[in-house]
Amino acid sequence: MPTPASSPLDIVGAAPVEHQEEVLTEAALDFLVALHRRFTPRRDELLAQRAERRAEIARTSTLDFLPTTAHMRDGDWQVAPSPESLNDRRVEITGPTDRKMTINAFNSGAKVWLADFEDASAPTWENVIGGQLNLIAAYERRIDFTDEKSGKSYRLKPAEELPTVVVRPRGWHLDERHVRVDGEPVPGALVDFGLYFFHNARRLTDQGKGPYFYLPKTESHHEARLWNEIFVFAQDHCGIPQGTVRATVLIETITAAYEMEEILYELRDHASGLNAGRWDYLFSLIKNFRDGGATFVLPDRNAITMTAPFMRAYTELLVRTCHKRGAHAIGGMAAFIPNRRDPEANEQALTKVRADKDREAADGFDGSWVAHPDLVPVARESFDAVLGDRPNQKDRLREDVHVTAAELIAVDNLEAKPTYAGLRNAVQVGTRYIEAWLRGMGAVAIFGLMEDAATAEISRSQIWQWVNAGVVLTDTPEGEQRVTPDLVRRVAAEDLAGLREELGAEAFDAGEWQRAHDVLLQVALDEKYEEFLTVPAYDLLR
Repeated sequence: MPTPASSPLDIVGAAPVEHQEEVLTEAALDFLVALHRRFTPRRDELLAQRAERRAEIARTSTLDFLPTTAHMRDGDWQVAPSPESLNDRRVEITGPTDRKMTINAFNSGAKVWLADFEDASAPTWENVIGGQLNLIAAYERRIDFTDEKSGKSYRLKPAEELPTVVVRPRGWHLDERHVRVDGEPVPGALVDFGLYFFHNARRLTDQGKGPYFYLPKTESHHEARLWNEIFVFAQDHCGIPQGTVRATVLIETITAAYEMEEILYELRDHASGLNAGRWDYLFSLIKNFRDGGATFVLPDRNAITMTAPFMRAYTELLVRTCHKRGAHAIGGMAAFIPNRRDPEANEQALTKVRADKDREAADGFDGSWVAHPDLVPVARESFDAVLGDRPNQKDRLREDVHVTAAELIAVDNLEAKPTYAGLRNAVQVGTRYIEAWLRGMGAVAIFGLMEDAATAEISRSQIWQWVNAGVVLTDTPEGEQRVTPDLVRRVAAEDLAGLREELGAEAFDAGEWQRAHDVLLQVALDEKYEEFLTVPAYDLLR
């Protein structure tokens, strides 16, 4: 797309997306320039601070609540009152912003749709711009979709039946390579936030709602402060009343778990709540304590349930923190996919989801996530049973909860241990997810679960940790065996050969299987741990 000769912003290396000029208007691009010049330098400083804190964790193998912010934790303050359109959040559906998912999410019956530009979306230019176009089209009620295979048509339900939209931009670590200002790439977070806010803030305000956001991968209250400064600037720039924006922060990093109150404090004029992002939380714990020795080695991902003591400490502290400060506490993802072809498997999945949501509702959460429309009524039933006609249970303060710093990282009391089956599953899931991601898909059905990038991050991080900690598996075909790079390569090679046989040579070669295999081994076995696998994978994205 050509930009004015005098413009400091360039769109580079991107095949044009149909109608992209409706999103990439001159005024919208000027807004991106202003955001980038004003806030990217601080973003860069905060990324450097992440590295410094990680080095400190490597040195001490511990974390604690910050003594310098005790005044925030001890102060008498509340977040801003919730707008009516975000007061009842008992069921939230998540998913990417492609055309079909946009309609299905709007029609799902959920109270909120997390419209995802982050882990459930691979950041191809088509997804980045197409998602913005789809949201605008949905707000203007001119979106529809016809499935070419089935011929089924999808259209929006009446406006009063549609959920509130909360957009999740990309995390701070990932740049948008196609958008450059003064020759530098603009952070993907600013592109996603900026384009959505510029085109929809006024429209949503006129509808009695507002521009609402989920903030991912936050690692400190300093990062929350940066977002708050962005909100203040954006509202002034676009003539939107201060306090219109609302943000829900995903507590999905281990460092953020020690700063929940501080994060809400920094965002208090714009805060809506906190979310228990369980899969990324496990990834963050492994990443930060990856060289902490046997004490911090986690077992197979599927063996770590939300009833594990350290996970209970995390979620109960989140509920107490939110309700103490008048914010919503939102539970984690139910990733099971209903199976309409297998009634028995379907009932098993629904039973697990029901138990998960019953536990969250009983613990005091105000709502929770599902990944599939068929799970909306299941989750709603769990929260209806506790909430009744109330929109939330923020009056349940959970003053019985007292969590220590040590309890949040007490992972060595788990009975489960790493297994060969867990290693194979990590390789299989990691390869399958990365392959789909390289083809532009961010939400992928794998072995009955709807997976996003957090899944692949856990998979490759556990492999890295098990290799470097010298974990010994007792259930390999050869008996007791240490996890080594050679063992991982052998398991990965066997899986790749199995995929070729299962798919056939033509389908295998048409996919991204070899590159996915190579990427997984790179980020799982390289001596230098890659902070996010999506950074090197982004260079390979179609």
